[in-house]
Order: sequence, then C-alpha cells, then structure tokens
Amino acid sequence: MSTACSHRPTYQSAQFRDGQFHNVAPPKQPGGWRLVKLWWQFMFKDSSRTEPPEALTVTPLTRTQLNQAPDGSIYRLGHSTVLMKLNGKFWMTDPVFSERASPVQWAGPKRFMPTPISLEDLPPLAAVILSHDHFDHLDRDTVVKLAAKTSVFLAPLGVGDHLIGWGIPAEKTQQLDWWQTVEVEGIQFTATPAQHFSGRSLFEKNPTLWASWVIYTGTHRVFFSGDTGYFDGFAEIGRRHGPFDLTLLEAGAYDKQWAGVHMLPEQVMQAHRDLGGDWLLPIHNATFDLAFHSWDEPMEKMLALSAQQGVHLTMPRIGEPVRLGRYQAAQPWWRLKQSRPASTAVTTSPAT
Repeated sequence: MSTACSHRPTYQSAQFRDGQFHNVAPPKQPGGWRLVKLWWQFMFKDSSRTEPPEALTVTPLTRTQLNQAPDGSIYRLGHSTVLMKLNGKFWMTDPVFSERASPVQWAGPKRFMPTPISLEDLPPLAAVILSHDHFDHLDRDTVVKLAAKTSVFLAPLGVGDHLIGWGIPAEKTQQLDWWQTVEVEGIQFTATPAQHFSGRSLFEKNPTLWASWVIYTGTHRVFFSGDTGYFDGFAEIGRRHGPFDLTLLEAGAYDKQWAGVHMLPEQVMQAHRDLGGDWLLPIHNATFDLAFHSWDEPMEKMLALSAQQGVHLTMPRIGEPVRLGRYQAAQPWWRLKQSRPASTAVTTSPAT
C-alpha cells in the first residue's frame, strides 16, 4: 500500500526502505563504470550471432482458435508474454506486443518475429499479471491498449502506479507485496519473491517492487518467474506453494557478469527442482537481442541439460499450445534443415 509524500511514494513493505525496494540479499551485478562499459559493448557488439539472420516465423493464432481451445491451454507469445486459458477464462503475463523492447520505437532491441496474434484479435482477459517495470516486461503502448479488454491488472507494489499514471483506472489495478494473495474469478494469485531490480530510467534505483507469481487454479499450480537471479527464495516458494505442475522460468538474456539478476541455464534447472516443478517451460528467450550469447543458445542449453538431468522440458514454437497435464516433450523447432544456415527460420502450420 502506498501513501503520498513530498517527493515519491512510500510503501508499507519489508522490502522498502531508504526510498527504494531491496532484495533479501544484495545480488551480484555490474555497477558504476563496469555497467557503463557493458552498455557500450552491447550497443556496438557484432549482432550476427545474437540475432537470427532472418525473421522467425510463428504459429499464428486467432480468437476463434483460442475460444475453441481446451481449458488448460497455454501459449507463449514471445519473450515472457504467456497467454493462459484457465478455468474458462484468459490470463496473460508481461504483455509486450510492440516491435521494440524500448522506451522508443525507433531504437532498441527489435523483435525476431511478429506476435502470433494481434492485440485487437485477443479475447477479453480476466487479468494481466505483471512481474516488474522493465521495458521488455512492461510495455506502455500494449498495456494501454489492453485496458479496455482487461478486467484487472495484478502488479507488484509501485508497478500499478505506472498504470494509473497512464490512465488506467485505479479500481482495475491491484498491487501486491511478496507473499500476498488475491483471488480473481476463482483463481488464486500470489506475488512471491524474486531477485532482480527495477526502474525505467538510468536515474531511478529500484522505485518499484519486482516479483514472481504463483497461480493456483484449484487443480493445477503454475509458477511464473518474471526476471530473477537464482536465490534461496525458490526453495521457500516450493515449500509454501509447491509442488508445481508447470514452471515458466526465465532462461535467456543471461551472462555470468549479471548472473545475480538473471539465471544461467544450470541455475534454471536448480530453481525448477527447488520449486518442486514437474514440467519446465523456459521463457525470456528467442524474441529480443538482450545479451551476448547466440540467439538460440538458451534453447540448445536447456535441451541438453534436461536430457542430462532427466527434467521434463517442453519448448513450444511461439504461438503453439501447451496443455496442462498433456505436455509435449521439447523438440528443436529452432534448428533448420542441414541445407540451410543455422539459426534461420522454419515455417510453421496454424495451431489446432
């Protein structure tokens, strides 16, 4: 809960002090001149490996297909945007439909592929679930356009204030601290800890909270990580709310230099085990160029690690359905015929 002050809001939260939000333990991440150097390297890096040489194709979706889809269908729409059909209604995480994950649309990381469905063709949403305020997770244009067809926006503390400032009615926004639970249309949503940071400018330092989410339908438990480094909180979430039928864990845009706030592939596997996860669906990859690794490395590493460690892994094409309780094992859809260069596109058929 926020209260007015002379400069910026204050929040009644154990995570909020000294005018900003804090992690349970300070994560290792670059700062100062190291951060400036990283930004410089990123801006002028060779993108021939970090971007596919041509646009990736997707499995197209229509509103009719979604309305006719069985309950428990889950669609990854790109990056960390996931559309879920649960208990007969639709729910979406971190919606980003803009061409670029950036404060402006003339510069910044550009999508590798279009979204499989337009904003206009989406069905009404019972809720949009937000993890934090970074541009690749909180897209102002998308959120504003979704407001008319979304019943409620669920957000960590402070993130909802962005929405209200953009004209979304306060009564359509619910802001939660870690471990708080709200029920919407019979489904329980619990904001749970994550290890990350926030801010939409270089001059802000953690003005809003970041969170992962537990989604409990009454029959299935789904975990959505948002962005996070690996930390002890996964085991605590698993003890309190696990085991999980499906974990949606970030696996992409990682680097050892910032592993404190974005997990490395091996850490993703450990987090899945800590949570008591059954099936794992990696997200936060194959959409934007946000790191130094090759664009397809996250999928290749997750596929190899799952085989080594015996983890149930599903990695659908963008727009292809995954169904709770009837999962399909991961297939390397991102690979191409031997006659074509690595990392180029493959043509997909419409979802059924």
